Amino acid sequence: MAASFANVNSEAGLKKLDEYLLSRSYITGYQASKDDLAVYSSFSAAPASKYINVARWFSHIDALVRLSGITAEGQGVKVESTAVPSASTPDVADAAAPAADDDDDDDVDLFGEETEEEKKAAEERAAAVKASGKKKESGKSSVLLDVKPWDDETDMAKLEEAVRSVKMEGLLWGASKLVPVGYGIKKLQIMMTIVDDLVSVDTLIEDYLCAEPVNEYVQSCDIVAFNKI
Repeated sequence: MAASFANVNSEAGLKKLDEYLLSRSYITGYQASKDDLAVYSSFSAAPASKYINVARWFSHIDALVRLSGITAEGQGVKVESTAVPSASTPDVADAAAPAADDDDDDDVDLFGEETEEEKKAAEERAAAVKASGKKKESGKSSVLLDVKPWDDETDMAKLEEAVRSVKMEGLLWGASKLVPVGYGIKKLQIMMTIVDDLVSVDTLIEDYLCAEPVNEYVQSCDIVAFNKI
């Protein structure tokens, strides 16, 4: 079934075409064709830049037309309420032959199939638009930790320095204080704010706070309070 578009010189027509080109590089298929020329020819002027997808497509087709014209077969397109030239574009055989010594032009395929990069970019644009209104900011939590030293001879200043040296995306260390435990031993109580999707408190304790080199000062670490922000 042929693609159909209203007058592309109207706001409604431009919006429809912009949505259509959101996940496509061309009007039909994966290469420039007579369908692109039909729609291109219906424009009375270049589209406004706010129609991002149309402007991208128009600029691309405009460049191709200026270079050599569009000669690929189309799959059919209908543009309503606008003038589309009825004359067919020249066939490849009618195009002027390139100079014999211009070998570099042979490597340029203006109407080759859409590359994997172009297909991927189109899919990513569509996915980004679809998810833009649904993505929510990740939740955060406030956590209070008890960090206990090995004994009363542990340098608590170095213990706190070792704890704060742990850096992770989504982790922010906060206020701290030393709390007496008994027998001259003190523990460190320290606050931290985490982004829930980025930081696992259990992993933080097991793989960082109770692992080398921090475990030179830290005997154990416990969660005292865990509150969603």
